[in-house]
Amino acid sequence: MTTRDLRALAFAASFAVAGCATTGATFRSGVGDSFPDRPPYRAGAAPISTDGLIAILPVAYQRGASQADIFDPSSAPASPIATLLAEMNAYVDSLTQAAGGTTAVRIAAASGTPPDVQFGCVPDAGGDCADPSSPGPAVRNFETEQPRMRLAVGRPSPEWSTATRAALDARGAKRTLVLTLEVGQYWVTKSGWTNRKSIALGTNYSVPLPWLTSLEAPVSVLQLTGALMDRDGMAVRIGAEGMLARRTPLVMSGMGAQAVISDDDVQQLRTLRREDLPGRPLVWQTALRQLVADLVAKPELAQR
Repeated sequence: MTTRDLRALAFAASFAVAGCATTGATFRSGVGDSFPDRPPYRAGAAPISTDGLIAILPVAYQRGASQADIFDPSSAPASPIATLLAEMNAYVDSLTQAAGGTTAVRIAAASGTPPDVQFGCVPDAGGDCADPSSPGPAVRNFETEQPRMRLAVGRPSPEWSTATRAALDARGAKRTLVLTLEVGQYWVTKSGWTNRKSIALGTNYSVPLPWLTSLEAPVSVLQLTGALMDRDGMAVRIGAEGMLARRTPLVMSGMGAQAVISDDDVQQLRTLRREDLPGRPLVWQTALRQLVADLVAKPELAQR
């Protein structure tokens, strides 16, 4: 057994022990860790129509979700992230109205630490992306020879769960939908005898990449994550939808560097459209609609 293997085992053991009681641990969070090989990136109970009201929290921005927060765009007032968040929250309101006033209600964000949906490359003992050549089926799919990604959810704090349960009771709702904008780390995939390279961002959405794109470095992706939570603060179903990828040039990746999402990238996403879909809808609206429709089991929302 190599030193890397020993470090990984030690990390897994400490993580499992910490998961017994700490906020943010994925152990007993309601949905176990999963390793989806392709979109849609979802885990948990199959979507079923939920009786009663669903309370939806404002879309929040989690800076530093997958790397040091200094590498993620700022959400300062008037920044592209702040503007995008305002647009997303207005769009969520339009979706809840389309679903019917008796289906969903808005509630304010509760105090405490919310559930943390995590999607991206499988982390190593130090929290970085694990080497794709590392042993173990959780890191690489040996049938497709593609590196895997991990979808999981960290538990909210007791303070958040208690405050949210009180808000649900006050509005007569049974479950909470938590939506987050953040940066994740995705792997590039290859296909065909020519090794065509692309990145599978989300539901029916894959973006081709130049042939010289490195397979050894992850790609920064601006994504939406979501969790449907029960009134006890346990996740019922979780998911993620990628929207925009910032690939790392081959020369940079060869030096161990990685391109990061910039304010200009966020500004571009605000007007980026799905040219492959009728009506050319906005990329971020399509991703948000797909995620909400699946998590709250309202497939009609995905057709808007």
